[in-house]
Amino acid sequence: MAESLPEHDRILQEIESTDTACVGPTLRSVYDDQPNAHQKFMEKLDACIRNHDREIEKMCNFHHQGFVDAITELLKVRADAEKLKVQVTDTNRRLQDAGKEVIAQTEEIIRCRVQQRNITTVVEKLQLCLPVLEMYSKLKEQMSVKRYYSALKTMEQLENLYLPRVSQYRFCQIMIENLPKLREEIKEISMSDLKDFLESIRKHSDRIGETAMKQVSQLNRITSVLWFTENFCFTSLKLSQKNEITLKRTFEDEDEHEEEVLTAQDLVDFSPVYRCLHIYSVLGDGEIFENYYRKQRRKQARLVLQPQSSMHETVEGYRRYFSQIVGFFVVEDHILHVTQGLVTRTYTDELWNMALSKIIAVLRTHSSYCNDPDLVLELKNLIVVFADTLQGYGFPVNRLFDLLFEIRDQYNETLLKKWSGLFRDIFEADNYSPIPVANEEEYRIVISKFPFQDPELDKQSFPKKLPMSQSVPQIYMQVKEFIYASLKFSESLHRSSTEIDDMLRKSTNLLLTRTLSSCLQNLIKKPHIGLTELVQIIINTTHLEQACKYLEDFISNITNISQLTVHTARLYGLATFKFACCVPIVHVCLGICVPIAILL
Repeated sequence: MAESLPEHDRILQEIESTDTACVGPTLRSVYDDQPNAHQKFMEKLDACIRNHDREIEKMCNFHHQGFVDAITELLKVRADAEKLKVQVTDTNRRLQDAGKEVIAQTEEIIRCRVQQRNITTVVEKLQLCLPVLEMYSKLKEQMSVKRYYSALKTMEQLENLYLPRVSQYRFCQIMIENLPKLREEIKEISMSDLKDFLESIRKHSDRIGETAMKQVSQLNRITSVLWFTENFCFTSLKLSQKNEITLKRTFEDEDEHEEEVLTAQDLVDFSPVYRCLHIYSVLGDGEIFENYYRKQRRKQARLVLQPQSSMHETVEGYRRYFSQIVGFFVVEDHILHVTQGLVTRTYTDELWNMALSKIIAVLRTHSSYCNDPDLVLELKNLIVVFADTLQGYGFPVNRLFDLLFEIRDQYNETLLKKWSGLFRDIFEADNYSPIPVANEEEYRIVISKFPFQDPELDKQSFPKKLPMSQSVPQIYMQVKEFIYASLKFSESLHRSSTEIDDMLRKSTNLLLTRTLSSCLQNLIKKPHIGLTELVQIIINTTHLEQACKYLEDFISNITNISQLTVHTARLYGLATFKFACCVPIVHVCLGICVPIAILL
């Protein structure tokens, strides 16, 4: 029993000093001890509780007076607290009344500050948006005045610089959605302008070509006259006077019609091409535009190269045809030099080679219908001007000059036909009697037309008779006129004087051997030609043969080529047709004389 008491004290100490969560094990040890230990512990616990109660009571007794004094003091403070509460409430009320105006002003200040901040924000946003709106307004203005290339540049600035800054706004999204539509609209408008340009240029090509050919024609006319004046020494007063008059008139015409030289740029507005090219290049569709332009121009080239069915009837038909072609290629040459890549030299060369083949075929076909030498000569002049004009723009024209040699043969044929008729008319009008001259003046008139020399006849007094008939000087003058006409075709062919001399001699030989000889043969076969006329024809033929050397001198003086030149052809035609004519004359004479002898 004595041992359990200290154990109970220990347990009580643990209960007093241990946390309540750990009391369980301590209380269990009470029940684990000796029997009736629980009762003993309860007694010990009661004794401990009484002990503590006494201590509490002692402590309370000790502090009771202080507690009473504190309660008394508290009651006194309570009255003062009520007074203080009333004062605080009154002060708070008065403070609230006084602060209402301050609060109102403060709220007004706060509201104004908020408005000010909002205004500042709006100003900042507007300053950010205004450049975008200004650029968009500028874009609309550029569209309205058709400055499409500038409009595309403005769109590019909008997309890359301005719109990203305000991309959060709805109007910005609307602008972004509209820009592709505006680009397509610009492409459509520029393409429409290009189509109008192509249609307009097709209508005005002949005017462009006519202007270019007119300038070259005026230059060639002056050059031709100067070339004749400087290189040809004419013995014929007629030709010298003719060239002098031509030169004078040419310079007078140039003075009267002198004006500023017009170019394709002056006659046509090429801005639709430039604008469309720039627009498509900026949009990355330059190749599409180039292909479209070239395709359309090829189509127009085929239309231009298609001649009218009646073109060969008048020189105006040829002039219109050439003017359209020249205008077409002048435009292409201008586009070649003012743009980059739209038209290339390879493209223009291919187009020109195609056109040249077509032109040569057309000219071969239509020129074959020409029977008028004047029309053929005018055609030749047009071809020369046409070739010189295009050559000035860098297009090769050698094949055109080769074609002129083919046309020259045709021209000579038409001349031969024309002179055949002239010779027939002369022979029909001739009386086949010696030419009577009554005085010196009439004699000089005759020898001015025909180079006749006879010392014995010169000694005779007037009146007297020349041995040839009237047809001889007329034939001689017509042969010279034929040489003039043949020479006209050789002008501006860019050939040497030797080649021109050779061409003149060959064409003159054809005139003598074919045309004149054939006319003489037909003449002596006519039934009204008697023996007297046949004798006179033989005399005329002899004098014409003797005049052959004067014709050679005449050609040499025109071309300034000496007859001693190795390659100079001779006029052998008179001897040939003399032989061709004398044999039939002999037969005719025999046919006349044999019946007379039989009758005798």
